[in-house]
Amino acid sequence: MDITNYIENELYIIVPVLYVIGIIFKKTRAIDDRWIPILLGVMGILLATGYKWANYLPTNPAEYVAIIYAGITQGILCAAASVYANNILKQIKKDDDETGSKGDSGNS
Repeated sequence: MDITNYIENELYIIVPVLYVIGIIFKKTRAIDDRWIPILLGVMGILLATGYKWANYLPTNPAEYVAIIYAGITQGILCAAASVYANNILKQIKKDDDETGSKGDSGNS
């Protein structure tokens, strides 16, 4: 399943933003690794909700609820895509490291 099919086109920019924020959290070691996905989820929700709020100014209670719901779901999906991309890059690097070490030992 490709979760990016469910992310609204104008919110794709949140995915790399969250990815970079995650890298910053990881490099600074200010936050324990297990909390990074949760913080990215919260930040994704805030960014998506803020975007929706700014572009679709609500005028009645139903629109407020719709914007909040869309912000929560889209923010979680963007954070999930960011964490997923990070894991894919880790696996690619891990596979390259394993392949490189096996290839080197065969040449000696």
